[in-house]
Amino acid sequence: MKHVIIFIFFVVAGANLHAQYPPMSSPVNIPIILNGNFGEIRANHFHSGIDIKTNGEIGLPVFSVDDGYISRISVSPVGYGNALYIDHPSGYTSVYGHLDCFSDTIAQWVKSQQYKEKSFQVNLFPEKNQFSVNKGQEIGKSGNSGSSAGPHLHFEIRKTTQEKPVNPLFFDFEIGDTTKPAVENLYVYPLSDSSHVMSKTEKQRYPLVFYGGSYRLKGIQSLDVWGKIGFGIDAIDYFDNNWSKCGIYQMEYWVDNQLINSFEVDELDFNLSRYINSHIDYEVFKQNNKGVHKTYIEPGNKLGLYQQTYNGGVFEFSSKKRHKVQIIFYDAHMNASEIVFYVNPTRPIPHNKKESDAYFDYHTDNRFETNDIKVYLPVEALYTDLNFEYKKGIAPNGAFSSLHRIHYPTTPLHLPIDVKIKGENIPTGLEEKTLIATFDIKTGEYTSTGGTYNNGWVESKIRTFGDMCIVADTIAPEIRPLSIDNNKLTEPNRIRFKISDKLSGIKHYEGTIDEKWALFEYDAKRDLLTYYFDERIKKEKKHKIELLVEDHKQNSSIYTATFFY
Repeated sequence: MKHVIIFIFFVVAGANLHAQYPPMSSPVNIPIILNGNFGEIRANHFHSGIDIKTNGEIGLPVFSVDDGYISRISVSPVGYGNALYIDHPSGYTSVYGHLDCFSDTIAQWVKSQQYKEKSFQVNLFPEKNQFSVNKGQEIGKSGNSGSSAGPHLHFEIRKTTQEKPVNPLFFDFEIGDTTKPAVENLYVYPLSDSSHVMSKTEKQRYPLVFYGGSYRLKGIQSLDVWGKIGFGIDAIDYFDNNWSKCGIYQMEYWVDNQLINSFEVDELDFNLSRYINSHIDYEVFKQNNKGVHKTYIEPGNKLGLYQQTYNGGVFEFSSKKRHKVQIIFYDAHMNASEIVFYVNPTRPIPHNKKESDAYFDYHTDNRFETNDIKVYLPVEALYTDLNFEYKKGIAPNGAFSSLHRIHYPTTPLHLPIDVKIKGENIPTGLEEKTLIATFDIKTGEYTSTGGTYNNGWVESKIRTFGDMCIVADTIAPEIRPLSIDNNKLTEPNRIRFKISDKLSGIKHYEGTIDEKWALFEYDAKRDLLTYYFDERIKKEKKHKIELLVEDHKQNSSIYTATFFY
């Protein structure tokens, strides 16, 4: 009865919550079908909006959801790509990302600013009423720009003054959702040296089945545990007639009808979003791309999502009493599912504790040094204390240092850490080309973390642990023309190039036509540069084109050609 009352409370509270948000019209003129929702787990952040499917097409009209004015226009080869921000009198800002293009008046002004700044990437803030818009007015076309993995509209609503995204589903857009969230697995975490799960001291995974109105452990009736224990679930949500996997909105963790922890994702703070790596099982996410919500809060986790918590969500099972555990999870329309299982506190069998190379306290600075490596972790780089592990290996082919295993990439870092590696047999004159790279033992591939040479050492700030060594980048970026062949155009209205770099990455590019700066649009995910002909280029005339591409280690390539247009 207690859970029934609480469920009714949340349904009523959810209805009241939706009522406080102003009505807005749809940003598209097709039925809204989501490919991603607010609060969904993404790499290093919660998804801050909803992804609206556009039937796999580019060029669908996009409309302002309310009266207002355009307060910001962003053009970038990554992130949201072409994006518009509209401030509304209600105190909210709507955001439209991955657009293919802006409406004509906006597009003309943006292009003039790009030529003024001589940069494709711009972040513009028009005067307050320079671009006033009405509710339902077309502002652009949907697309696939920026880091989009496919054509769709990324749509957000933010509190204007606080710049905090809120859940767009609260604004009652017409999206069918009577489908309950689902879950596949339960994860159980021993959280102290004396804790165990079924006599094991490592994290355990248990498949779940739906039976009798709730999810249960598959094949077993209960779990034998001892000590401080945490749980996790890989819950996902579905919308009606849509099999896209989305994220849950709310979760509660109960032991013997006592609420131990709860969270809800109704608004987000960009400054805190990276703490998602502590909220989830980071190892599972890295290895399997599954988002597992943990029921406990690590001491370095500063997310503001948790509504009520007892002892940080860590429950100590140390009595002879059998305990009932319930984990209830909801979507934004308050459809709910639950997991029910039992645990039996069982004293552990003594085990040998694994020795580590160093112990790092999460709320202090930490250092680890040998003769040829130095690692520094600033305070709050970690979310919890760490038994740090290190191993020195043989230098891979082409490396100028030993291979250093600096812990494991499945442990998250909140802040960048400093790594210095001592060089070995770096040829004279090659010092400034060196950097620190992670090395994939399986594929033999290097991934640059950057770095600078300093008196025999190479140092870099890194955001992930892993196997690292020193390599040098001496290879210039590659430029491959797609629209010019033997000084002749093969496309009538544009010039395209493929540009790529094998190690340090592209830092800068610049194109000129007849020795004047030309706007080449950069699609980073496809390594594509595109120039579209306009009134700046005279027809029936011979032109000279030059393209410079430079990487992060000052290697550069130049392409020149002439063409008749």
